[in-house]
Amino acid sequence: MRKFLNIFLCFSLIFGILFLSGHFLLLGVSDKVTDFSEPYCTEDYQNLPDCKVGVVLGTSKWVERGRMNHYFKYRIDAAVKLYSSGKVKYILVSGDNGTKAYNEPRDFKNMLLEKGIPEEKIILDYAGFRTFDSMVRAKEVFGQDSFIVVSQAFQNERAVFIARKKGVEAFGYNARNVSQAGGWLTRQREKFARIKLFLDLYLLDTKPKFLGEEIHID
Repeated sequence: MRKFLNIFLCFSLIFGILFLSGHFLLLGVSDKVTDFSEPYCTEDYQNLPDCKVGVVLGTSKWVERGRMNHYFKYRIDAAVKLYSSGKVKYILVSGDNGTKAYNEPRDFKNMLLEKGIPEEKIILDYAGFRTFDSMVRAKEVFGQDSFIVVSQAFQNERAVFIARKKGVEAFGYNARNVSQAGGWLTRQREKFARIKLFLDLYLLDTKPKFLGEEIHID
């Protein structure tokens, strides 16, 4: 019995050490991303430089029980304000179009049209499956060396980090965030997404799922 207890305590200690190490690793990586990107991100569009393109990061339009996703709604509001202020001339919507039934760029476009954005000023990137893909494609496919990312602050920080490490002069326009309760799961996922960011950039030499021919934005 004593031997079993000693083994149990040993494994508990190892698990505790690994858990704490992982926790501090998550915090360290997250803080590094925030410290690097925060100076380039703002909730005040007047603090942003003029750029040709604003890159809106996609998300689902709907959540459970047919309610509109607040992340979606607030990104639309931010994109409209950014365009209406004259800070950008085009809106590039980069999102997931993995199936015929699920099309983030199309949903964003339809809502932007309803808000009065001219159709010729909206460009769609159907292969923005991840933030990483959206940033690299904005440069490699759509030819932009400088742009403003539109999303909530947590994602903007990660997107700007990726873009600047890829040689893009990127800025973030922070859309309104959702409530603490509503965004809890997203905040947990973000911690692991930032770990994946470092793997993508520094260890795995990750490439976007799709690239393809360049699409010129006038």
